[in-house]
Amino acid sequence: MGLSYLFKRRLKGISGPKLQEDEANQSSDHLIRLKNGPLFRELDRNLDAISTIYKLPANQDLKTRMLYIGGAGKEAAIVYLSPLVNKDVIEKTITEPLLRDTEPPYKNIESTITNSSITKIESYKDVLHYVNRGFTVLFVDQSSTAYAIDTIQVKGRSIAKAEDEIILKGPKEAFNENVADNISLIRKKFKTESLINESIIVGKRTEDEVYILYLEDLVNHELLEKVKTRLREIEADAVQNLGLLEQFIEDKNKSLFPTTLYTERPDRAASFIQDGFIVLLMQNSPSCLVLPATFWSFFHTPEEHYLRFLFGNFTRALRMMAIFITLFTSAIYVAITNYHAQMIPPDLLLAIASSRERVPFPALIEVLIMEIAFELIREAGLRVPSPIGPTIGIVGALILGQAAVEANIISPIVIIVVALGGVSSFAVSDVSFNFAVRMARFLFIFSAGFFGFYGMTTFFVMGLSYMLSIRSFGVPYLAPMTPKFKSSKDTAFRRLLKNERLRPGFLKPNDIEKRGDR
Repeated sequence: MGLSYLFKRRLKGISGPKLQEDEANQSSDHLIRLKNGPLFRELDRNLDAISTIYKLPANQDLKTRMLYIGGAGKEAAIVYLSPLVNKDVIEKTITEPLLRDTEPPYKNIESTITNSSITKIESYKDVLHYVNRGFTVLFVDQSSTAYAIDTIQVKGRSIAKAEDEIILKGPKEAFNENVADNISLIRKKFKTESLINESIIVGKRTEDEVYILYLEDLVNHELLEKVKTRLREIEADAVQNLGLLEQFIEDKNKSLFPTTLYTERPDRAASFIQDGFIVLLMQNSPSCLVLPATFWSFFHTPEEHYLRFLFGNFTRALRMMAIFITLFTSAIYVAITNYHAQMIPPDLLLAIASSRERVPFPALIEVLIMEIAFELIREAGLRVPSPIGPTIGIVGALILGQAAVEANIISPIVIIVVALGGVSSFAVSDVSFNFAVRMARFLFIFSAGFFGFYGMTTFFVMGLSYMLSIRSFGVPYLAPMTPKFKSSKDTAFRRLLKNERLRPGFLKPNDIEKRGDR
Protein backbone atom coordinates (compact mmCIF):
# COMPACT_ATOMS: atom_id res chain seq x y z
CA MET A 1 0.00 0.00 0.00
CA GLY A 2 2.77 2.39 0.94
CA LEU A 3 4.82 1.54 -2.17
CA SER A 4 1.78 1.97 -4.41
CA TYR A 5 1.03 5.36 -2.88
CA LEU A 6 4.64 6.55 -3.33
CA PHE A 7 4.63 5.34 -6.93
CA LYS A 8 1.44 7.30 -7.70
CA ARG A 9 2.84 10.42 -6.08
CA ARG A 10 6.04 10.18 -8.14
CA LEU A 11 4.08 9.55 -11.35
CA LYS A 12 1.88 12.55 -10.60
CA GLY A 13 4.94 14.74 -9.95
CA ILE A 14 6.40 13.77 -13.32
CA SER A 15 3.25 14.07 -15.41
CA GLY A 16 1.66 17.05 -13.61
CA PRO A 17 3.71 19.88 -15.21
CA LYS A 18 3.44 18.25 -18.63
CA LEU A 19 -0.32 17.95 -18.31
CA GLN A 20 -0.54 21.59 -17.28
CA GLU A 21 1.59 22.61 -20.26
CA ASP A 22 -0.59 20.54 -22.63
CA GLU A 23 -3.72 22.12 -21.19
CA ALA A 24 -2.23 25.60 -21.63
CA ASN A 25 -1.30 24.84 -25.26
CA GLN A 26 -4.80 23.50 -25.95
CA SER A 27 -6.33 26.61 -24.40
CA SER A 28 -4.09 28.86 -26.49
CA ASP A 29 -4.94 26.96 -29.70
CA HIS A 30 -8.65 27.19 -28.88
CA LEU A 31 -8.35 30.95 -28.32
CA ILE A 32 -6.54 31.45 -31.64
CA ARG A 33 -9.20 29.44 -33.51
CA LEU A 34 -11.93 31.42 -31.77
CA LYS A 35 -10.40 34.80 -32.71
CA ASN A 36 -10.03 33.78 -36.35
CA GLY A 37 -13.48 32.16 -36.62
CA PRO A 38 -16.90 33.49 -37.68
CA LEU A 39 -19.58 34.73 -35.32
CA PHE A 40 -22.15 32.30 -33.93
CA ARG A 41 -25.88 32.70 -34.51
CA GLU A 42 -26.70 32.20 -30.84
CA LEU A 43 -26.27 35.26 -28.62
CA ASP A 44 -25.21 33.20 -25.60
CA ARG A 45 -22.36 31.58 -27.54
CA ASN A 46 -21.14 34.97 -28.79
CA LEU A 47 -21.14 36.39 -25.26
CA ASP A 48 -19.32 33.31 -23.95
CA ALA A 49 -16.70 33.76 -26.68
CA ILE A 50 -16.25 37.45 -25.76
CA SER A 51 -15.91 36.47 -22.09
CA THR A 52 -13.22 33.95 -23.00
CA ILE A 53 -11.25 36.32 -25.21
CA TYR A 54 -11.34 39.28 -22.82
CA LYS A 55 -10.92 37.16 -19.66
CA LEU A 56 -14.12 38.25 -17.93
CA PRO A 57 -14.79 38.95 -15.09
CA ALA A 58 -11.11 39.72 -14.38
CA ASN A 59 -11.03 42.41 -17.07
CA GLN A 60 -12.85 45.38 -15.56
CA ASP A 61 -12.75 47.57 -18.71
CA LEU A 62 -14.99 45.45 -20.92
CA LYS A 63 -18.68 46.13 -20.34
CA THR A 64 -21.70 44.22 -21.67
CA ARG A 65 -25.38 45.17 -21.53
CA MET A 66 -28.37 43.02 -22.43
CA LEU A 67 -31.21 44.55 -24.47
CA TYR A 68 -34.57 43.38 -25.77
CA ILE A 69 -35.70 44.60 -29.18
CA GLY A 70 -39.48 44.47 -28.84
CA GLY A 71 -40.30 45.10 -32.47
CA ALA A 72 -38.23 42.12 -33.57
CA GLY A 73 -38.91 40.02 -30.50
CA LYS A 74 -35.19 39.27 -30.12
CA GLU A 75 -32.60 39.63 -27.42
CA ALA A 76 -29.45 41.64 -28.10
CA ALA A 77 -26.30 42.75 -26.29
CA ILE A 78 -23.80 45.58 -26.65
CA VAL A 79 -20.09 45.20 -25.85
CA TYR A 80 -17.56 48.00 -25.40
CA LEU A 81 -14.38 49.07 -23.56
CA SER A 82 -15.50 51.72 -21.10
CA PRO A 83 -12.30 53.89 -21.07
CA LEU A 84 -12.52 54.44 -24.85
CA VAL A 85 -16.19 55.22 -25.44
CA ASN A 86 -18.63 58.09 -24.97
CA LYS A 87 -21.39 56.61 -22.82
CA ASP A 88 -23.81 59.42 -23.70
CA VAL A 89 -23.47 58.57 -27.38
CA ILE A 90 -24.15 54.89 -26.61
CA GLU A 91 -27.25 55.79 -24.63
CA LYS A 92 -28.70 58.29 -27.13
CA THR A 93 -27.86 56.58 -30.44
CA ILE A 94 -27.99 52.86 -29.57
CA THR A 95 -29.85 51.80 -26.44
CA GLU A 96 -32.71 54.35 -26.46
CA PRO A 97 -33.67 53.82 -30.14
CA LEU A 98 -33.56 50.01 -29.74
CA LEU A 99 -35.60 50.01 -26.53
CA ARG A 100 -38.19 52.36 -28.05
CA ASP A 101 -38.66 50.01 -31.01
CA THR A 102 -41.32 47.89 -29.27
CA GLU A 103 -44.03 47.43 -31.89
CA PRO A 104 -44.06 45.93 -35.38
CA PRO A 105 -43.48 46.51 -38.20
CA TYR A 106 -39.82 46.05 -37.25
CA LYS A 107 -37.22 48.16 -38.99
CA ASN A 108 -33.69 46.86 -39.55
CA ILE A 109 -30.82 47.74 -37.22
CA GLU A 110 -29.37 50.40 -39.51
CA SER A 111 -32.69 52.23 -39.62
CA THR A 112 -33.29 51.99 -35.87
CA ILE A 113 -29.91 53.12 -34.57
CA THR A 114 -29.37 56.85 -35.02
CA ASN A 115 -25.56 56.77 -35.04
CA SER A 116 -24.00 58.00 -38.28
CA SER A 117 -21.35 55.27 -38.50
CA ILE A 118 -22.51 51.62 -38.54
CA THR A 119 -20.48 48.75 -40.02
CA LYS A 120 -21.59 45.13 -40.46
CA ILE A 121 -19.08 42.54 -39.26
CA GLU A 122 -19.15 38.74 -39.37
CA SER A 123 -15.96 37.54 -37.63
CA TYR A 124 -14.40 37.81 -34.21
CA LYS A 125 -11.28 39.32 -35.77
CA ASP A 126 -13.36 42.30 -36.87
CA VAL A 127 -15.12 42.46 -33.50
CA LEU A 128 -11.77 42.74 -31.69
CA HIS A 129 -10.52 45.27 -34.24
CA TYR A 130 -13.43 47.63 -33.58
CA VAL A 131 -13.87 47.08 -29.83
CA ASN A 132 -10.18 47.73 -29.16
CA ARG A 133 -10.47 51.08 -30.95
CA GLY A 134 -13.44 52.40 -29.00
CA PHE A 135 -16.37 51.16 -31.08
CA THR A 136 -19.45 49.57 -29.52
CA VAL A 137 -20.43 46.19 -31.02
CA LEU A 138 -24.07 45.08 -31.08
CA PHE A 139 -24.87 41.34 -31.14
CA VAL A 140 -28.40 40.16 -32.04
CA ASP A 141 -29.74 36.70 -31.21
CA GLN A 142 -30.21 34.31 -34.15
CA SER A 143 -27.93 36.41 -36.34
CA SER A 144 -24.33 35.73 -37.39
CA THR A 145 -23.88 39.42 -38.22
CA ALA A 146 -22.88 42.02 -35.63
CA TYR A 147 -22.80 45.81 -35.92
CA ALA A 148 -19.83 48.05 -35.05
CA ILE A 149 -20.97 51.54 -34.06
CA ASP A 150 -18.60 54.50 -33.70
CA THR A 151 -18.65 55.71 -30.08
CA ILE A 152 -14.99 56.71 -29.72
CA GLN A 153 -14.03 59.26 -27.10
CA VAL A 154 -10.33 59.18 -26.22
CA LYS A 155 -9.04 61.66 -23.66
CA GLY A 156 -6.11 63.80 -24.78
CA ARG A 157 -4.64 67.26 -25.10
CA SER A 158 -6.42 70.02 -26.91
CA ILE A 159 -4.84 71.67 -29.93
CA ALA A 160 -2.06 73.94 -28.67
CA LYS A 161 1.02 75.79 -29.90
CA ALA A 162 4.05 74.01 -31.31
CA GLU A 163 6.71 73.46 -28.66
CA ASP A 164 9.75 72.48 -30.75
CA GLU A 165 9.20 74.26 -34.08
CA ILE A 166 8.45 77.75 -32.78
CA ILE A 167 7.88 80.49 -35.35
CA LEU A 168 6.96 84.16 -34.99
CA LYS A 169 4.90 84.61 -38.15
CA GLY A 170 2.42 81.99 -39.26
CA PRO A 171 -0.14 79.53 -37.83
CA LYS A 172 0.37 78.61 -34.18
CA GLU A 173 -1.55 75.33 -33.98
CA ALA A 174 0.26 72.01 -33.65
CA PHE A 175 -0.57 68.31 -33.77
CA ASN A 176 -1.66 66.47 -30.61
CA GLU A 177 -1.88 62.77 -29.66
CA ASN A 178 -5.37 62.28 -31.18
CA VAL A 179 -4.98 61.20 -34.80
CA ALA A 180 -8.54 62.31 -35.69
CA ASP A 181 -7.66 65.86 -34.66
CA ASN A 182 -4.42 65.70 -36.64
CA ILE A 183 -6.17 64.52 -39.80
CA SER A 184 -8.75 67.30 -39.46
CA LEU A 185 -5.97 69.91 -39.07
CA ILE A 186 -4.53 68.82 -42.41
CA ARG A 187 -7.82 68.27 -44.21
CA LYS A 188 -9.15 71.73 -43.39
CA LYS A 189 -6.25 73.18 -45.42
CA PHE A 190 -7.36 71.26 -48.55
CA LYS A 191 -10.74 72.06 -50.09
CA THR A 192 -10.34 69.29 -52.61
CA GLU A 193 -11.55 65.73 -53.10
CA SER A 194 -8.09 64.55 -54.22
CA LEU A 195 -6.71 64.44 -50.64
CA ILE A 196 -6.67 60.71 -49.86
CA ASN A 197 -6.41 59.18 -46.39
CA GLU A 198 -5.52 55.47 -46.38
CA SER A 199 -4.64 53.25 -43.43
CA ILE A 200 -2.40 50.21 -43.03
CA ILE A 201 -2.20 47.96 -39.97
CA VAL A 202 1.29 47.49 -38.48
CA GLY A 203 2.17 45.59 -35.31
CA LYS A 204 1.14 41.93 -35.22
CA ARG A 205 -0.17 42.01 -31.65
CA THR A 206 -1.44 45.55 -31.09
CA GLU A 207 -2.61 46.20 -34.69
CA ASP A 208 -1.60 49.85 -34.74
CA GLU A 209 -2.89 51.89 -37.68
CA VAL A 210 -0.73 54.10 -39.86
CA TYR A 211 -2.62 56.75 -41.85
CA ILE A 212 -1.18 57.73 -45.24
CA LEU A 213 -2.15 61.16 -46.58
CA TYR A 214 -1.39 62.36 -50.11
CA LEU A 215 -2.91 64.14 -53.10
CA GLU A 216 -4.13 61.56 -55.60
CA ASP A 217 -3.58 63.76 -58.66
CA LEU A 218 -0.01 64.72 -57.65
CA VAL A 219 1.67 61.81 -55.88
CA ASN A 220 4.09 59.49 -57.64
CA HIS A 221 2.30 56.14 -57.36
CA GLU A 222 5.54 54.16 -57.54
CA LEU A 223 6.80 56.07 -54.50
CA LEU A 224 3.45 55.54 -52.77
CA GLU A 225 3.59 51.80 -53.39
CA LYS A 226 7.15 51.67 -52.06
CA VAL A 227 6.01 53.33 -48.82
CA LYS A 228 3.10 50.90 -48.46
CA THR A 229 5.36 47.92 -49.11
CA ARG A 230 7.75 48.96 -46.34
CA LEU A 231 4.86 49.40 -43.94
CA ARG A 232 3.46 45.96 -44.76
CA GLU A 233 6.88 44.33 -44.32
CA ILE A 234 7.26 45.48 -40.71
CA GLU A 235 7.67 42.44 -38.43
CA ALA A 236 6.98 43.61 -34.89
CA ASP A 237 4.49 42.95 -32.11
CA ALA A 238 3.81 46.65 -31.56
CA VAL A 239 4.64 49.94 -33.28
CA GLN A 240 2.96 52.43 -30.99
CA ASN A 241 4.11 55.78 -32.39
CA LEU A 242 5.92 57.46 -35.25
CA GLY A 243 9.24 57.58 -33.39
CA LEU A 244 9.33 53.77 -33.53
CA LEU A 245 7.84 53.54 -37.02
CA GLU A 246 10.55 55.85 -38.38
CA GLN A 247 13.24 53.35 -37.37
CA PHE A 248 11.45 50.46 -39.10
CA ILE A 249 10.99 52.12 -42.51
CA GLU A 250 14.07 54.33 -42.96
CA ASP A 251 16.62 53.34 -45.59
CA LYS A 252 19.72 53.11 -43.38
CA ASN A 253 19.18 52.48 -39.68
CA LYS A 254 22.79 53.22 -38.74
CA SER A 255 23.17 56.34 -40.85
CA LEU A 256 24.23 59.54 -39.11
CA PHE A 257 21.83 61.57 -41.26
CA PRO A 258 18.04 61.17 -40.93
CA THR A 259 16.05 60.23 -44.03
CA THR A 260 12.52 60.89 -42.73
CA LEU A 261 11.32 64.33 -41.67
CA TYR A 262 9.55 64.64 -38.29
CA THR A 263 7.34 67.71 -37.86
CA GLU A 264 4.64 68.79 -35.40
CA ARG A 265 3.24 71.59 -37.59
CA PRO A 266 0.11 70.94 -39.74
CA ASP A 267 0.92 73.87 -42.04
CA ARG A 268 4.33 72.41 -42.81
CA ALA A 269 2.83 68.97 -43.45
CA ALA A 270 0.24 70.54 -45.79
CA SER A 271 2.93 72.38 -47.76
CA PHE A 272 4.80 69.10 -48.32
CA ILE A 273 1.62 67.34 -49.44
CA GLN A 274 1.00 70.15 -51.96
CA ASP A 275 4.42 69.42 -53.46
CA GLY A 276 3.68 65.69 -53.87
CA PHE A 277 5.22 64.32 -50.66
CA ILE A 278 3.57 61.63 -48.51
CA VAL A 279 2.64 62.20 -44.86
CA LEU A 280 2.21 59.48 -42.22
CA LEU A 281 0.15 59.88 -39.04
CA MET A 282 -0.45 57.58 -36.06
CA GLN A 283 -2.48 57.59 -32.89
CA ASN A 284 -0.51 58.70 -29.79
CA SER A 285 1.96 60.72 -31.89
CA PRO A 286 1.85 64.55 -31.71
CA SER A 287 3.60 64.85 -35.06
CA CYS A 288 3.79 63.42 -38.57
CA LEU A 289 6.42 61.85 -40.81
CA VAL A 290 7.12 63.35 -44.23
CA LEU A 291 8.45 60.99 -46.93
CA PRO A 292 10.85 61.19 -48.65
CA ALA A 293 13.17 63.68 -46.94
CA THR A 294 16.25 65.38 -48.41
CA PHE A 295 19.01 67.41 -46.76
CA TRP A 296 17.27 70.66 -47.71
CA SER A 297 14.05 69.58 -45.97
CA PHE A 298 15.92 69.63 -42.65
CA PHE A 299 17.73 72.87 -43.43
CA HIS A 300 14.53 74.79 -44.17
CA THR A 301 11.97 76.04 -41.64
CA PRO A 302 8.30 76.93 -42.36
CA GLU A 303 8.74 80.54 -41.26
CA GLU A 304 11.08 81.38 -44.14
CA HIS A 305 8.19 81.39 -46.63
CA TYR A 306 5.96 83.40 -44.31
CA LEU A 307 8.61 86.14 -44.18
CA ARG A 308 9.38 88.48 -47.06
CA PHE A 309 11.98 87.39 -49.58
CA LEU A 310 14.98 89.25 -48.09
CA PHE A 311 14.08 88.42 -44.49
CA GLY A 312 13.62 84.73 -45.22
CA ASN A 313 16.96 84.47 -47.02
CA PHE A 314 18.65 86.39 -44.20
CA THR A 315 17.52 83.75 -41.68
CA ARG A 316 18.77 81.01 -44.01
CA ALA A 317 22.17 82.69 -44.26
CA LEU A 318 22.35 82.89 -40.47
CA ARG A 319 21.43 79.21 -40.15
CA MET A 320 24.00 78.18 -42.74
CA MET A 321 26.66 80.17 -40.93
CA ALA A 322 25.58 78.61 -37.61
CA ILE A 323 25.98 75.10 -39.03
CA PHE A 324 29.50 75.84 -40.24
CA ILE A 325 30.41 77.46 -36.90
CA THR A 326 29.18 74.55 -34.81
CA LEU A 327 30.87 72.01 -37.10
CA PHE A 328 34.26 73.65 -37.58
CA THR A 329 35.06 76.20 -34.83
CA SER A 330 36.43 73.78 -32.24
CA ALA A 331 38.10 71.65 -34.91
CA ILE A 332 39.83 74.69 -36.47
CA TYR A 333 41.12 75.77 -33.06
CA VAL A 334 42.58 72.31 -32.42
CA ALA A 335 44.13 72.10 -35.90
CA ILE A 336 45.72 75.58 -35.75
CA THR A 337 47.17 75.26 -32.24
CA ASN A 338 48.59 71.77 -32.90
CA TYR A 339 49.73 71.88 -36.53
CA HIS A 340 49.32 75.30 -38.17
CA ALA A 341 50.49 77.88 -35.63
CA GLN A 342 52.11 79.88 -38.44
CA MET A 343 48.62 80.83 -39.66
CA ILE A 344 47.91 82.82 -36.47
CA PRO A 345 48.98 86.48 -36.24
CA PRO A 346 51.92 86.89 -33.80
CA ASP A 347 49.99 88.98 -31.26
CA LEU A 348 47.11 86.47 -31.14
CA LEU A 349 49.58 83.58 -30.99
CA LEU A 350 51.30 85.12 -27.94
CA ALA A 351 47.91 85.72 -26.28
CA ILE A 352 46.89 82.09 -26.82
CA ALA A 353 50.27 80.81 -25.62
CA SER A 354 50.14 82.92 -22.44
CA SER A 355 46.57 81.75 -21.64
CA ARG A 356 47.61 78.11 -22.08
CA GLU A 357 50.90 78.43 -20.20
CA ARG A 358 49.60 76.73 -17.04
CA VAL A 359 47.07 74.40 -18.68
CA PRO A 360 48.31 70.78 -18.27
CA PHE A 361 46.33 69.28 -21.18
CA PRO A 362 46.94 69.42 -24.93
CA ALA A 363 44.44 71.40 -27.00
CA LEU A 364 42.55 68.27 -28.17
CA ILE A 365 41.87 67.03 -24.62
CA GLU A 366 41.06 70.56 -23.47
CA VAL A 367 38.41 71.04 -26.17
CA LEU A 368 36.95 67.57 -25.66
CA ILE A 369 36.52 68.18 -21.92
CA MET A 370 34.55 71.35 -22.53
CA GLU A 371 32.52 69.92 -25.42
CA ILE A 372 31.45 66.93 -23.32
CA ALA A 373 30.70 69.21 -20.35
CA PHE A 374 28.55 71.42 -22.61
CA GLU A 375 26.61 68.40 -23.89
CA LEU A 376 26.09 67.12 -20.32
CA ILE A 377 24.73 70.49 -19.18
CA ARG A 378 22.49 70.65 -22.24
CA GLU A 379 21.11 67.15 -21.62
CA ALA A 380 20.58 67.83 -17.92
CA GLY A 381 18.69 71.02 -18.74
CA LEU A 382 16.31 69.04 -20.97
CA ARG A 383 15.60 66.22 -18.51
CA VAL A 384 14.97 68.11 -15.28
CA PRO A 385 11.59 69.77 -14.59
CA SER A 386 11.00 72.80 -16.83
CA PRO A 387 11.19 75.53 -14.11
CA ILE A 388 14.67 74.32 -13.15
CA GLY A 389 16.04 73.53 -16.63
CA PRO A 390 17.08 77.03 -17.77
CA THR A 391 18.60 77.71 -14.35
CA ILE A 392 20.75 74.59 -14.50
CA GLY A 393 21.93 75.48 -18.00
CA ILE A 394 22.93 79.07 -17.19
CA VAL A 395 24.30 78.55 -13.67
CA GLY A 396 26.02 75.28 -14.57
CA ALA A 397 27.79 76.81 -17.57
CA LEU A 398 28.90 79.93 -15.68
CA ILE A 399 30.12 78.13 -12.58
CA LEU A 400 31.78 75.30 -14.49
CA GLY A 401 33.53 77.59 -16.97
CA GLN A 402 34.72 80.08 -14.35
CA ALA A 403 35.95 77.34 -12.01
CA ALA A 404 37.78 75.53 -14.82
CA VAL A 405 39.61 78.72 -15.87
CA GLU A 406 40.57 79.64 -12.30
CA ALA A 407 41.86 76.11 -11.68
CA ASN A 408 44.05 76.38 -14.82
CA ILE A 409 42.39 73.30 -16.31
CA ILE A 410 40.91 75.14 -19.30
CA SER A 411 42.14 78.25 -21.08
CA PRO A 412 39.70 81.18 -21.53
CA ILE A 413 39.82 81.05 -25.33
CA VAL A 414 38.59 77.44 -25.29
CA ILE A 415 35.53 78.56 -23.31
CA ILE A 416 34.80 81.13 -26.03
CA VAL A 417 35.32 78.65 -28.87
CA VAL A 418 33.17 75.88 -27.35
CA ALA A 419 30.42 78.27 -26.26
CA LEU A 420 30.24 79.79 -29.77
CA GLY A 421 29.90 76.37 -31.37
CA GLY A 422 27.39 75.18 -28.79
CA VAL A 423 25.14 78.21 -29.08
CA SER A 424 25.25 78.01 -32.89
CA SER A 425 23.96 74.43 -32.77
CA PHE A 426 20.64 75.70 -31.38
CA ALA A 427 19.95 77.36 -34.74
CA VAL A 428 19.27 73.88 -36.20
CA SER A 429 15.62 73.34 -35.25
CA ASP A 430 15.06 69.76 -36.44
CA VAL A 431 15.84 67.32 -33.61
CA SER A 432 17.29 64.51 -35.75
CA PHE A 433 19.39 66.81 -37.90
CA ASN A 434 20.58 68.65 -34.77
CA PHE A 435 21.91 65.37 -33.36
CA ALA A 436 23.69 64.66 -36.67
CA VAL A 437 25.40 68.06 -36.62
CA ARG A 438 26.45 67.72 -32.97
CA MET A 439 27.89 64.24 -33.47
CA ALA A 440 29.68 65.27 -36.67
CA ARG A 441 31.32 68.08 -34.68
CA PHE A 442 33.12 65.52 -32.50
CA LEU A 443 34.31 63.62 -35.58
CA PHE A 444 35.79 66.84 -37.02
CA ILE A 445 37.54 67.55 -33.70
CA PHE A 446 39.19 64.12 -33.71
CA SER A 447 40.23 64.42 -37.37
CA ALA A 448 41.73 67.88 -36.66
CA GLY A 449 43.49 66.61 -33.51
CA PHE A 450 45.25 63.78 -35.35
CA PHE A 451 45.83 65.20 -38.85
CA GLY A 452 45.13 68.96 -38.75
CA PHE A 453 43.50 70.69 -41.69
CA TYR A 454 44.36 67.73 -43.92
CA GLY A 455 42.30 65.45 -41.69
CA MET A 456 39.39 67.91 -41.61
CA THR A 457 39.44 68.28 -45.39
CA THR A 458 39.58 64.53 -45.94
CA PHE A 459 36.74 63.90 -43.51
CA PHE A 460 34.65 66.68 -45.08
CA VAL A 461 35.08 65.19 -48.58
CA MET A 462 34.23 61.72 -47.24
CA GLY A 463 31.13 63.14 -45.57
CA LEU A 464 29.94 64.79 -48.78
CA SER A 465 30.57 61.57 -50.70
CA TYR A 466 28.58 59.64 -48.12
CA MET A 467 25.67 62.11 -48.36
CA LEU A 468 25.69 61.68 -52.14
CA SER A 469 25.22 57.93 -51.66
CA ILE A 470 22.22 58.24 -49.32
CA ARG A 471 18.73 57.61 -50.67
CA SER A 472 15.40 58.33 -49.02
CA PHE A 473 12.85 55.99 -50.60
CA GLY A 474 14.89 56.12 -53.79
CA VAL A 475 15.35 59.92 -53.79
CA PRO A 476 18.96 61.26 -53.70
CA TYR A 477 19.71 62.99 -50.40
CA LEU A 478 21.13 66.21 -51.89
CA ALA A 479 18.51 66.58 -54.64
CA PRO A 480 17.70 68.84 -56.42
CA MET A 481 21.18 70.40 -56.18
CA THR A 482 23.02 67.21 -57.04
CA PRO A 483 21.99 65.29 -59.00
CA LYS A 484 20.21 68.17 -60.67
CA PHE A 485 16.44 67.92 -61.08
CA LYS A 486 13.87 70.25 -62.53
CA SER A 487 12.51 72.25 -59.58
CA SER A 488 12.02 75.74 -58.14
CA LYS A 489 15.65 75.66 -56.89
CA ASP A 490 14.62 76.11 -53.26
CA THR A 491 17.89 74.90 -51.73
CA ALA A 492 20.33 77.14 -49.85
CA PHE A 493 18.28 80.27 -50.62
CA ARG A 494 14.64 80.62 -51.60
CA ARG A 495 13.28 82.47 -54.61
CA LEU A 496 10.39 84.90 -54.91
CA LEU A 497 7.08 83.10 -54.41
CA LYS A 498 5.84 84.08 -57.87
CA ASN A 499 8.94 82.38 -59.34
CA GLU A 500 8.48 79.12 -57.41
CA ARG A 501 6.30 77.56 -60.09
CA LEU A 502 7.65 74.01 -60.09
CA ARG A 503 7.24 71.12 -57.70
CA PRO A 504 10.36 69.05 -56.84
CA GLY A 505 11.32 67.06 -59.90
CA PHE A 506 12.99 64.31 -57.86
CA LEU A 507 9.51 63.24 -56.65
CA LYS A 508 8.32 62.73 -60.24
CA PRO A 509 4.86 64.19 -59.47
CA ASN A 510 2.01 63.81 -61.96
CA ASP A 511 1.79 67.59 -62.30
CA ILE A 512 5.14 69.33 -61.86
CA GLU A 513 3.88 72.87 -62.51
CA LYS A 514 1.99 74.86 -59.87
CA ARG A 515 -0.34 76.38 -62.43
CA GLY A 516 -3.46 76.30 -60.28
CA ASP A 517 -5.64 74.90 -63.08
CA ARG A 518 -6.31 71.50 -61.47
